[in-house]
Amino acid sequence: MIEAGWPPFLLVYQDLYFMVKKKLGCLRTIAVLVLSGTVSACGIAQPTRAGDQQSRPLHRSLQARANIVANESTAKNVILFIGDGMGVTTVTAARIFDGQSRGMSGEKNVLSFETFPNVALVKTYASNQMVADSAGTASAMTTGVKTRAGVVGLGPEAYRRSCEGQLAYPLTTLGELAEQHGKATGIVTTARITHATPAAVYAHSAERYWEGNVYLPGDAWEMGCRDIAYQLAHFSSGDGMEVMFGGGRRAFFGADHNGRRRADDDDLVSVWAQAAANRHYISTAAELSSLRPDEQVLGLFANAHMTYIAEREADSQEPQLAQMTAKAIDLLAAHENGYFLMVEGGRIDHGHHDGMAGYALLEAQEFFKAISVALDKVDLSETLVLVTADHGHTLSMGGYATLGNPILGLVVTNDVTGRPNEEPFVVADDGLPHAVLAYANGPGAFGKTPRSMPETGIRAVQQALVPLLDTEIDGSTKPDESHGGQDVALYANGPWSHLVGGVLEQNAIFHVITYAFGWDMEEGPH
Repeated sequence: MIEAGWPPFLLVYQDLYFMVKKKLGCLRTIAVLVLSGTVSACGIAQPTRAGDQQSRPLHRSLQARANIVANESTAKNVILFIGDGMGVTTVTAARIFDGQSRGMSGEKNVLSFETFPNVALVKTYASNQMVADSAGTASAMTTGVKTRAGVVGLGPEAYRRSCEGQLAYPLTTLGELAEQHGKATGIVTTARITHATPAAVYAHSAERYWEGNVYLPGDAWEMGCRDIAYQLAHFSSGDGMEVMFGGGRRAFFGADHNGRRRADDDDLVSVWAQAAANRHYISTAAELSSLRPDEQVLGLFANAHMTYIAEREADSQEPQLAQMTAKAIDLLAAHENGYFLMVEGGRIDHGHHDGMAGYALLEAQEFFKAISVALDKVDLSETLVLVTADHGHTLSMGGYATLGNPILGLVVTNDVTGRPNEEPFVVADDGLPHAVLAYANGPGAFGKTPRSMPETGIRAVQQALVPLLDTEIDGSTKPDESHGGQDVALYANGPWSHLVGGVLEQNAIFHVITYAFGWDMEEGPH
């Protein structure tokens, strides 16, 4: 740039002039900065101090973590949430489903427990299986011991369907331990209350399907083995369990009451109710409001599992999981010594087994509501809340779907510019589209027949690779998707939640709970 008034013969010195002028300006600036204690002007490089990096603002996703202070107080209460079959892929898909179903961005949605400060991965194998079942995995969490698949509350020495093993190798469960320490105890589930996961809180059985005496082998009763429903009705540790909500009436009654026990007039509910003066049995959602904190309550709201959310009628008499959880906390919180509560989203697992991801995601969404209700009710300074799964499934999520692609829909990808394609789906090499979600095995497998158009939506049976059949205890078979052997996540908040981190063995969850309660070791919290 030529400054006005410069003689033409001096233009060659113009650049030198402006450089000197700039340096003189810098000297004046430096003089000021020296007096103020800082020198970092005029492009002069200054050494970086350690504090400079630390003073930069954290990304908003990390700001809460920067202020975490470990809570080492003794936990008064512990709530263990188990999403049955809720592997990491299920959490991701359900998060997106939850957001999309509420008109929000599914990918940016944040679930209540995803803000918890402590997260770990949990290894789910059983003592005898790489890919485990709910009985072995739930028993690991409730006894602190890795055991065999298919057995409930027994050590790994016990073989499945061995009455001798059931009698010889019982383990103390969290339900028993909590009662022995004067805690109130509760179980809430959308499955049968005698099903594997809830049963692991209170029962000892060499076969997870010995839910009623009709399933016991011929000589087992004479040997002294008892079915799971019988054990719940006669649970006598401490004062007995205070709150039990779920399905599964049929295991408690004989044919006279539409049940499946051997004797037509069997009635374990009456046996349970008559064992103490303050016991109350209910069977409908409306009856939840009639309960008092000084009562022990058994609520059996369905003959088998509680009805899928996707299949409930408007006039259903079954409470939802969030309702049962809220009532259970209200009842248990009235006990001054605190409580242990296990809440299971049991039918997430069943939706997956049926190959119906939409059913599983609806059940997961209801499970998330129960967690949110609990967090609104508890004081996290005294209540440890754990959210996890017993195992995963073979659900996968892929196909380069564009952002906002319906999670239960067909894959729509982006074009070469990064914009969504106008085509409604991606065509695979066989000329047909594919869905965002699929299973590695299960009812949706096409076997030897040509692949058909994939279904979409809540009631769709998702595509699968390998056709599998599952054999029921009565010898019948049905198409069935299997569990997955991958790690699951564990989310923790409250007293001693900082113990949760890294990669943990599943039975460590038991020890996190007992340590937080102050039961594990003398040098622990008191």
